[in-house]
Amino acid sequence: MDPISPLEQALHAARALVLADLVAGEVAEADVVSLVEDSIVQRRWWVEQWPDGVAYLPGLVAQDVQDALLDRYGRWPLCPVCGTGDPHALDVEPELGPDPHWVCHKAGVKVASVGALGAATGGTTSS
Repeated sequence: MDPISPLEQALHAARALVLADLVAGEVAEADVVSLVEDSIVQRRWWVEQWPDGVAYLPGLVAQDVQDALLDRYGRWPLCPVCGTGDPHALDVEPELGPDPHWVCHKAGVKVASVGALGAATGGTTSS
């Protein structure tokens, strides 16, 4: 059996991080998981074209899934920090960079790293 390539390892890691956040938000239904798979397919092609972008995969997959969920279901993930006012989604920062995290621009705080939303929301986390 061939060893798993660094690209496949990075794609699997990005998938696992975003799935952990979906599980934490209790939105990991089959159709939502398929959105993650769609993003992985697209990002595999993207990173084959730009190998230096491999470190950006977790943030990009998180943004892809967030955008797809917005189109179909509404905002995700909702901010666990702000208890008042209109519910709003967290954003991924940096938009294109390593070590992505979820931030609340309203409160100006970093809420959690991508993949660690469970710890920030009182749910479970994979780490």
